Amino acid sequence: MTDQSLQDQYAPATTCFGCGPANAKGLRIKSRVEGDEVVLDWTPEPHHEAFPGFVNGGIIGVLFDCHCNWAAAYHLMRRAGAGAPPFTVTADYAVRLRRPTPSGVPLRLRARVVESADDRAVVEATLDADGVERASCRGTFVAVRPGHPAYARWQGTDSGLGVRDSGLGSSTISGPPRAASGGGTKE
Repeated sequence: MTDQSLQDQYAPATTCFGCGPANAKGLRIKSRVEGDEVVLDWTPEPHHEAFPGFVNGGIIGVLFDCHCNWAAAYHLMRRAGAGAPPFTVTADYAVRLRRPTPSGVPLRLRARVVESADDRAVVEATLDADGVERASCRGTFVAVRPGHPAYARWQGTDSGLGVRDSGLGSSTISGPPRAASGGGTKE
């Protein structure tokens, strides 16, 4: 792995608001692999605030959504032995805002895959500021195939034409997530 972010390495032309290097008005997050985790260091600015000194919860949701999606895509790429990550989308995610998140200080997100299949991954993540956990997330991210509107989005196109093979072949799907094993609770 290089020091280059996953976004810069695999999707420099994407315009996603959260993770698109090509979106001048976006958050432009930079997810990097560190061991078994994907980490993100990002510092919010005053225009990311809900009220003076504290980050808007929607911005926190975007950070988790994009960062966890990249953790899933990277994991699925490695699992398949592919040279590039599959195009993945968010099937579901839940964010817990545990305490106010200050702005103007570096935030650190850590994401790790806790369950996976050939075409999907469940990711858990935390957000820390000043050494204190401020929020957490759990989500399911699914690889999509040609024909899905998000297919090829990381290349700055929505056509899906002339796109490299993700290495997942026909095992990728674009349907709803399957039930996770091990049970869970509904809130």
